[in-house]
Amino acid sequence: MERYKSRKELKAEVKEVLRGRWKEAILLSAIPIILTIIGVAITLLSYSFIQQRIGLFSDIGTNINRYESSYTEDFWSTIFGALSTFIAIGISYTFLDWLRNPTMRIEPVKQAFQIFTKKYFLGTFLIYIFTGFFTLLWAFLFIVPGIIKTISYSQAYFIYKDQKILTENGKVSALDCITESRKMMDGHKWEYFVLQLSFIGWGILSILSLGIGFLWLKPYVYCIYAAFYNNLTENSHFDESLDDF
Repeated sequence: MERYKSRKELKAEVKEVLRGRWKEAILLSAIPIILTIIGVAITLLSYSFIQQRIGLFSDIGTNINRYESSYTEDFWSTIFGALSTFIAIGISYTFLDWLRNPTMRIEPVKQAFQIFTKKYFLGTFLIYIFTGFFTLLWAFLFIVPGIIKTISYSQAYFIYKDQKILTENGKVSALDCITESRKMMDGHKWEYFVLQLSFIGWGILSILSLGIGFLWLKPYVYCIYAAFYNNLTENSHFDESLDDF
């Protein structure tokens, strides 16, 4: 019999798992925050350096350097955006394992960078590219379809992780994971959207605390999303296959 947990139940489950282990959760989740700070710093330094060069050239040179400045900012934003995403996925995988095994040992650096291994990298990269491309195509129609598709594809990375465990030869199709995510989210997109909205207030408070609040909010959000997926699997064909995990 299907039994989907409410937002309140998911949050209570996560708080129980993290109880007494917030330090480990914060250390695990701190790396993307540090990378974001580094990325912003590099972008600002690059912009400042190019702006200084602009003053040395004519109007033509100025236009060229403005283009160079824009290109540099876009380049670093793309690099750090992808890097932060991959690390965030690795962190999410760890929280999923943590929910399934509350006594597991946390190794922040190793687990945060687990995507950059032979086991996970190629499939994760392909899902990142395909979902970005598909979402962009839908966004061309209008913003709302793009948002809906982003939510539809939101479970693809978790599905990929589980399928890597369940598949004997370890070969998992990125497109199949995206398709499975779309099917899994049928009837659950609105509750996932509302779940995301429920963090807006905490996000504002974290900003007002000069970012310090994100040290607690980030691991909480990662774990909530992992719990949401885990609850979906408990009511799907994945459940029986993962009992031995």
